[in-house]
Amino acid sequence: IKAKLPDGVGLNIFDEFQENIKDRFKDRKTKRSFQAVFSLSPGKDESTPITPKDKIEGYLFHSKNENKIVQARLDGFTFNKLRPYEDWNKFHSEARELWELYNKIIKPISVDRIALRYINRIEIPLPFDDFSEYILTNPQIAPGLPQTLSHFLMRIEIPNDEIGAIAIITLTMQKPTETQKLPLIFDIDVIKTDSNTEKRSDMWNDFNLLRHFKNEIFFNSITEKTKELFK
Repeated sequence: IKAKLPDGVGLNIFDEFQENIKDRFKDRKTKRSFQAVFSLSPGKDESTPITPKDKIEGYLFHSKNENKIVQARLDGFTFNKLRPYEDWNKFHSEARELWELYNKIIKPISVDRIALRYINRIEIPLPFDDFSEYILTNPQIAPGLPQTLSHFLMRIEIPNDEIGAIAIITLTMQKPTETQKLPLIFDIDVIKTDSNTEKRSDMWNDFNLLRHFKNEIFFNSITEKTKELFK
């Protein structure tokens, strides 16, 4: 959730937020951003570096077993769930509870964007003839070229005008594992930027719509052979 905070809000406001979640999210880590700018002047062959900026954006609060992370930042809120995954309703409910606490304490003046992101790691058994055996959204090589891939990175953006959202799909692969499997990373990021800031409770229904859109993309992109890998 990307939000705009009132002017003058400082990092110390997150101390109260931490106090309310410390029983579940005890470990706090600083989230930083780093920016370096170079300027190139006419008539000069070399760029002039400007002093790099190291900025604290907020904090990451980790659960005791490290599989849940709450990000409370000066530009918004994020709830991450790592393996093992759980029921959507349970995840949705906990995310909403934590956001409402953030909203109560931090008091953002607007919500500018909401997003739901799933990073799927699919281990494909080696050898196989074609990616289309497992995933229907895949890189295609011209017939006249060698058909072996050592690596690929593919990005696709699909709009959904019906719900006012866009999906950013990123596909890539990692090095084969020792057990002769090829990890395929299928990253689906669904984003809605026209959230109704007057009715913030409605955005939780929007998250359900984003999840439905994500599921359409995922299940229409994989084959029955891939589904067998999850059993």
